Amino acid sequence: MSTCPAGHETTATDYCDVCGIAMGAAAARAPEAPAAGADTGTCPNCSAANPANALFCEACGYDFTTGSMPRPVPAPTVPVPAPTLPDAGVNPSPALADRWVAEIWIDPDWYVDQKSTDPLPSPGLPLVVPLKNTSVLIGRASRSRNITPDIDLSSDNGISRRHAQLTTDGSRWWVEDLGSSNGTYVGGNVGALPTTPVPQGQKQEISADDRIYVGAWTRIVVRRATEGE
Repeated sequence: MSTCPAGHETTATDYCDVCGIAMGAAAARAPEAPAAGADTGTCPNCSAANPANALFCEACGYDFTTGSMPRPVPAPTVPVPAPTLPDAGVNPSPALADRWVAEIWIDPDWYVDQKSTDPLPSPGLPLVVPLKNTSVLIGRASRSRNITPDIDLSSDNGISRRHAQLTTDGSRWWVEDLGSSNGTYVGGNVGALPTTPVPQGQKQEISADDRIYVGAWTRIVVRRATEGE
């Protein structure tokens, strides 16, 4: 029976049966690390008592075999929560006290007047959109640009993403062009189609019989909601 350089009893003559250290490699231990007490198992790093054949100090983790401290375990990475983005679909303007709607029509006459090359959808009954706020965006939706219009006219390619804005004081309505490519027009329910666009950046009041024309074929009528709408 022999004793290895780390103080373990072993029958081998080449490498220790307990720790695997070379029997003649006492000098291979780190020169700056103090040797462990072979009989007492006292840790040379923290002086804690350990079993005589312990490979590591139970108190500080000192490696009796190599004479070094174990590699520190990195602290777990705490995930940083993603910032909360505002909901693009939330209209920040005040809610309307009364119920209003917008009728969205496909107007063949306006389509002919605009000379659009896009195919005209089949005209039919209007789409009725509830108007819930005092400021209403007319346009085409864009997820990449975070645009969610209150009146979404994405099927009409002649309409800009942020085309026009409807505003109200609760009883009267105004329309404002937001710098659209093809303009915003207001005309009556009888007579010729309008030919002069609403000046950009100016609000034009809409009377009860007025129609708003935008895009290649879209006509908008703003009115109070009827019972059941």
